[in-house]
Amino acid sequence: MATPAVERPLETQSEVPAPFEAVPAEPAAAEPEREPMHPVAEAALPAKGADQAEPVEAEPVEAEPVEAEPTVAEPTEAEPVTEAPAEDLPAAVDDAPAEAVDDAVAEAPAQEDPPVEEVTPVVDDAPAEEPTTSSAAASGVEAIRIRGLVKSFGDHIAVNGVDLTVPAGSFYGIVGPNGAGKTTTLSIVAGLLRSDSGEVVICGVDQRSDPLAAKRMMGVLPDRLRTFDRLTGRQLLYYYGLLRGLASDVIEKRVGDLARAFDLGDALGRVVSDYSAGMTKKIMLAGAMIHSPRVLVLDEPFEAVDPVSSAVILDILRAYVAHGGTVILSSHGMDLVERVCSRVAIIVGGDVLAEGTIDEVRAGQTLEARFVELSGGIGEVEGLEWLHTFSD
Repeated sequence: MATPAVERPLETQSEVPAPFEAVPAEPAAAEPEREPMHPVAEAALPAKGADQAEPVEAEPVEAEPVEAEPTVAEPTEAEPVTEAPAEDLPAAVDDAPAEAVDDAVAEAPAQEDPPVEEVTPVVDDAPAEEPTTSSAAASGVEAIRIRGLVKSFGDHIAVNGVDLTVPAGSFYGIVGPNGAGKTTTLSIVAGLLRSDSGEVVICGVDQRSDPLAAKRMMGVLPDRLRTFDRLTGRQLLYYYGLLRGLASDVIEKRVGDLARAFDLGDALGRVVSDYSAGMTKKIMLAGAMIHSPRVLVLDEPFEAVDPVSSAVILDILRAYVAHGGTVILSSHGMDLVERVCSRVAIIVGGDVLAEGTIDEVRAGQTLEARFVELSGGIGEVEGLEWLHTFSD
């Protein structure tokens, strides 16, 4: 009998030792249960009887008061959190209750923060002022920035230090005489040519350091570029979509939409080599737009296009710009550029002689008169007197 008296259940009490000898069996079994579900085990102990609370207060005398942890007061402070929703106790037992509550509280304000920024009022105000330039007005992002662009072919300098800034969400026109450097400039912007020096940035991406990312943002319609004309129109558009990484179902839908928009429905089944020059221009423009790029680089998009098709293309481009797209194009049609573009640059001999809004560039004249003036004027025609007589 001296040996069981030394054990922990005997606490210098002479009252009925048999019940207290059974008590140590319960804490021994309860100790592994505290690790997974400590709050529930402690809450269950006072519920079984008030007599057990008194021995718990006397246990701190022992060297290792495992059963009477002083942290009992801490769960009582955390218990008010679980008093309101009684159903939360099982979930709290499964996943650490204190951490789960802290995470839930931390996530609540994080979800409320974005609405406080109130981005929608900015979007509402911008379209009301100018829909076609809403993106540029709200963010100030430049769609294209060209600085110090130089390109030579042998001894001929095609582009001589061109500086241009194309705002996002705008029509930008480049005009100039033949051989002025328009096509060379646009080819460098599109990534088809490498400049000798200078910088081209597309929507914040430097073209030289990250050409693939810059090209993904553009749709390109080069001038006099040969295409796969042995394919049908549908096959050609599908091929363009695959090159841009689009899914097959997306390509099929967009091909149908573009065919209706450009009035190419009847021509999709024919090979492109049978197309007229105007139809070829339309199918290639549709291919440039199939991946919904941020910027369209169009070299002479209205060349050899009939007036009806030109009106259709203009409507499509206007809607594209109104929704934040950017168009930079070259053209010899001064009336069209003056009517459509918001900004224009006149390039002569590889140099930018005038750049700005339409009103700034034409300086009180028509754009054509201003263009002729900057290009050197109209020279006198001499030496063709023989043309005034007929050989027959």
